Amino acid sequence: MSVLLPTLSSKQEVDSVILNTEDLLLVLRFGRASDITCMQQDDILAKTAEQLRKMAVIYCVSVDEVPVYVQYFDITLIPATIFFFNGQHMKVDWGTPDHTKFIGNFKTKQDFIDVVEVLYRGAMKGKVMVTSPLDPRDVPKYELIYKNI
Repeated sequence: MSVLLPTLSSKQEVDSVILNTEDLLLVLRFGRASDITCMQQDDILAKTAEQLRKMAVIYCVSVDEVPVYVQYFDITLIPATIFFFNGQHMKVDWGTPDHTKFIGNFKTKQDFIDVVEVLYRGAMKGKVMVTSPLDPRDVPKYELIYKNI
């Protein structure tokens, strides 16, 4: 997937990383290696990985190779970035209807660093949901469409 970041290519690998990452924020970027937006996101994540190594570990996950998680997290737009801490799904109030993931690219490296710091500090205090430190104008807006089946 990404040449700069470790890649998880099966459900078992994703499960293992979620369950075995302790005392670090786990960042999973769902997307495709060939997508230009995902490449831009990977660049930001890779440039910050070393700086954030004491707080977070970052992986890429192909939406084509792990469809079970794509369906589980309702990933319809890519890239989608999802956060975990000690096996617990971390949520962020982005000012959008969906608190489970960040859709799109972070505008700058500092935006991503700020999000990781807020999530890490919140997780260390036992919180599972934090408020986004980003300016609402820097959070991509999209419409959620629910089908009543």
